[in-house]
Amino acid sequence: MATHNEGHGGLRIGLLRAMVLGANDGIISIACLVLGVAAASASRSAILTVGLAGLVAGAASMALGEYISVSSQRDAEDANIAKEKWELANVPEHELEELTAIYVHKGLSPDLARQVAEELTAGDALKIHLAEELGISEHSRAQPIEAMVGSAAAFAVGAAVPLVAIAISSTSNRIVVTLAIVVVALLGLGAAGARAGGAHPVRPIVRVVLGGLVAIGLTMAVGKLFGTSIS
Repeated sequence: MATHNEGHGGLRIGLLRAMVLGANDGIISIACLVLGVAAASASRSAILTVGLAGLVAGAASMALGEYISVSSQRDAEDANIAKEKWELANVPEHELEELTAIYVHKGLSPDLARQVAEELTAGDALKIHLAEELGISEHSRAQPIEAMVGSAAAFAVGAAVPLVAIAISSTSNRIVVTLAIVVVALLGLGAAGARAGGAHPVRPIVRVVLGGLVAIGLTMAVGKLFGTSIS
């Protein structure tokens, strides 16, 4: 089967999801950490130390989580492929009937569906059965390493945003500057994710920005409360 590519983005949706999730987590998680600590009136060095530790821990966690999750999906795909190979080798007529039924369900007449199923099966039977029965193709298969590296890298890039904001701001305005930079980054992330996925940007942007601000606000409240109590 020739690859049909109209730019819908479906072939790399798994990697896109992992990277958008990683960048979003990186920005929000580390912004929460550094602003929570900043709200407790900590020193710049303490804030950056906490932020850097969070970046490393978060990137490692994202990488491991994505690898385990996508590897499980890959294992399930491998099991289905092995099952399909066995069925084609041992019950080919049953598989041909299944493929015919799929094309009948799609709107072809029984005779034409049978003819199409026979012609396609005569080519690469496994490939056509995986695509039609299971929705598995070489372009859509789960890629654990790709997802692991993509999500970890995206988390690290996102996490660097609030760290840089803290580093370049003064003590008196570090919270305001960091919040402003984080909001701009979240706006860009929401817009980029919507553009890559072909969606209208308003809803993804609102969702990302509001969710991030709520999380940051809660963390800052905790930092302020406990920082004051401890001091």
